[in-house]
Amino acid sequence: MGTRFTILGPVQVIADGDVVPGIAPRHRAVLAYLLLNAGRVISMEKLIDAMWGYDQPDTARSQIHAAITALRRTLRGVGADHILETRPGGYVALPEPGQLDVQDFAEQVTAGRFRDALGLWNGDALADVHAGYAQGARALLDDRRLTAVERLMEAELEAGHHSQVLDELAGHVAARPLRERLVGQLVLALHRSGRQADALAAARSYRTALAEEQGLDPGHAFVELERAVLADAPTLKTKDKVRSNFLPYDIPDFAGRTTELERLVAEHRNTIVTIDGMAGIGKTTLAVHAAHRLADRFPDGQLFIDLRAHTGGQDPLPAAAALEVLLRQLGLTDIPTTESERSALWRAELAQRRIIAVLDNAADGEHVRRLLPGVSDSLLLITSRRRLIGLDGAHALSVEVLPSDDAAALFGSIVGERAADEPEAVREVLELCGYLPLAIRISAARLQHRPRWTVSYLAGRLHDERRRLAELATSERSVAAAFTVSYEQLGTAEQRMFRLLGLAPGRDIEPHAAAALADVSVFEAEDLLESLLDAHMLLQREPGRYTLHDLLREHARSLAEDDLALMRLLVHYLHRSRSAVKQLFPHSVPDRPHMPAPITPVEPISGTAEAIGWLDAERSNIISTVVHGPNVCISHLAVALRPYLDRQAHHDDAVTLHTTALQRSRALKERAMPEGRALADLAWTYWRRGDYEQSETFAHQALTVCEETDERVLALNALGNVAWRRRESEKAERYLKQALDLTRIAGDWSTEGFVLADLGMILDQLGRHDEARRHLDLALALHRKEGNPLGEARVLNHLGSALLHQGKAEEAMTRHRAAGELYRAMGNSSDEASAFNGLGEAALSLGDSARAIDEHATALSLAGTARNRPEQARAHDGLARAHLRLGQDDRAREHGRLALRLYEELGVPESDEVRAFLKST
Repeated sequence: MGTRFTILGPVQVIADGDVVPGIAPRHRAVLAYLLLNAGRVISMEKLIDAMWGYDQPDTARSQIHAAITALRRTLRGVGADHILETRPGGYVALPEPGQLDVQDFAEQVTAGRFRDALGLWNGDALADVHAGYAQGARALLDDRRLTAVERLMEAELEAGHHSQVLDELAGHVAARPLRERLVGQLVLALHRSGRQADALAAARSYRTALAEEQGLDPGHAFVELERAVLADAPTLKTKDKVRSNFLPYDIPDFAGRTTELERLVAEHRNTIVTIDGMAGIGKTTLAVHAAHRLADRFPDGQLFIDLRAHTGGQDPLPAAAALEVLLRQLGLTDIPTTESERSALWRAELAQRRIIAVLDNAADGEHVRRLLPGVSDSLLLITSRRRLIGLDGAHALSVEVLPSDDAAALFGSIVGERAADEPEAVREVLELCGYLPLAIRISAARLQHRPRWTVSYLAGRLHDERRRLAELATSERSVAAAFTVSYEQLGTAEQRMFRLLGLAPGRDIEPHAAAALADVSVFEAEDLLESLLDAHMLLQREPGRYTLHDLLREHARSLAEDDLALMRLLVHYLHRSRSAVKQLFPHSVPDRPHMPAPITPVEPISGTAEAIGWLDAERSNIISTVVHGPNVCISHLAVALRPYLDRQAHHDDAVTLHTTALQRSRALKERAMPEGRALADLAWTYWRRGDYEQSETFAHQALTVCEETDERVLALNALGNVAWRRRESEKAERYLKQALDLTRIAGDWSTEGFVLADLGMILDQLGRHDEARRHLDLALALHRKEGNPLGEARVLNHLGSALLHQGKAEEAMTRHRAAGELYRAMGNSSDEASAFNGLGEAALSLGDSARAIDEHATALSLAGTARNRPEQARAHDGLARAHLRLGQDDRAREHGRLALRLYEELGVPESDEVRAFLKST
């Protein structure tokens, strides 16, 4: 039988049918409060306040701790200790379904099973609890019980059982003589039982008691009831109401939407629920399916009407016509002629009935306002492609595309075994359909009626973007047709914005970029985007950013004509990128000749947080627009973004950007898109990725075509660093000294600092420690004079390595720690990994193997996130040696093998050292 908890009466824990003894009163009070708030984390402070209010003893906290400990012991004894959990914010009770009587009561009432619900009560709620919260909680629970009694009596009276419930009603009224609804039900039951005098006497008794005890008069509904009883009005007779079901067919292959259905079932006590979503998302299917599931809870009728707001070739159904249809579905024949009279009659009928109605395909809130009920136990499910804003009291449910598992279940339920035979092809079809239910149904139906087709063949047909929307059509309906209706209902400015958004290659867009795309103000762009969002022509997966569903994007692109929109967008990205990168790396964004002026106003970016947030959000959009957009300012964008992409370890994007710049430069042969700069940037990017052969190749190509000093310095620096990684120190020194001479001739102090630092590192490798230290100290002074934290961090990291080589491990750790803090402040996890590796090597030198493991493990995590292969290899190497020092040979060999694999991929001499290490372990 398991464990149950009761609070609708004495507070008890019942295990296998027997009450668990020995729970102290205070402990029962704590348990009851947590059960009353089941699923919510209750803080210690809130528990203390609930137990004692303002009169809290000094031992309150310890008493709560003691109660929780004792309750856990009791629950553990009956195998239910998982019910009570400690969370960071306090404690939470987590009873399972069927374990808590108050939850069962709520579910039974929701289902309309009032007698079963009331049968769960065993006296007064919280009968043996005397804590501060008990009186208020008991009153609230008692009110819920009385509400259930009233709904039960109402159902019995509607069913004509007035004589059978007379005694029951009289008992309830005797216990609650001022409960107006109960008294009214007793008066009505007496009247229908032929006892008019008794009914009037009961009414007078209530009126007198209310005046004497509270100085009040009865409410309007009770007064009207008295008058009707006195006049023996025919309206008080029991009526045989027409119980009609006009719901459309509930499709047998309905799949998914579990969360949405659970919410609709849970919210059926609300009067109005709106269901909005894009065309083809399955709003009507969901509403009809939910209405069928809830039909037994609304016995007076299940209605349906198509308001035709988004039906091609038809005008929306006026409210007056809709009201006539709905009233006739209720069984009425005498329909008023005016809209206001029909609306009043509709509200009056819904006040007496419990019906569920699906109002499908509404245009907006105004379209359905006349169809809304007043006070009613009925439920209206209203679907629309627009968000129905402004309907007071309505609960909104926005429907998204199907999750992948639900989409596969829907496709498989229609297609059958062929879907199970080709799961990968099914996944491909679902992706091409954008997980849109209408598109999935059409695709599945097409396959179902073509037995010789495979799922793979269908996927191949859908891959052709130009024919995909045409492919997603049947003789009865099509995705494109549904989109067309939604598009035609937009305003002119909204239509233009929608078309232009189809041209933007990025994943999403924010108002500033949309303003540039459409050549409008940011405020106008945001208004248009929000309007498209309300019409479900756009999606919003995070605040302030808008995206098109893939199929809607294709529809928009099919309508679009590029009026230089992408050129405006790319120029916008250029100037916003420069503004953002200057906030992060002020010494790394040079002014360049031939840069296009802004076409539309570009709002500056202020502060590093805004800069990094904007760059992280827009990075993929910018890269996509560069690759698929026009040949505008690509070289300038590559130069502007290089510091950010490099420091944030977005090396794959950097390769794409610089490769595109190189290809466009070679194809156009224009000076505005210099080939040399792209080659030099690629050389450095491939060095950062650990691809030293590619880096060397691009660097040599750059030197053959470079004319600008900064380009030659970048290429020479890449060659020097490649040689350093290969321990070709003399070659590295030659390249870096050439680079140093060029920076000094150009008077470029910032770049000189970087070259000096790298040269100092090479000199240290050559054993020329004093000379290395002079170079590093000079580089540090230059960067500090320039206020360049990135350069300062790089020098400090090199200084740490140099000091360790000289046997000064403590000083080395100080430098690495300072470098790591600077890198962390800049969000540069890739180079921060190098600082932690330096700390690990210094710790191992000092004999602290455990600390070395911690530092290298941190470095490995950072390098893994940044995909920094050289530092990953170095971290594994350090971990191997530290574990060996601790006698952990297996772990040492494991890390050694991982380091060896990476070093071999990099083609560096460390692989020989690790190979020797592995042989010795």
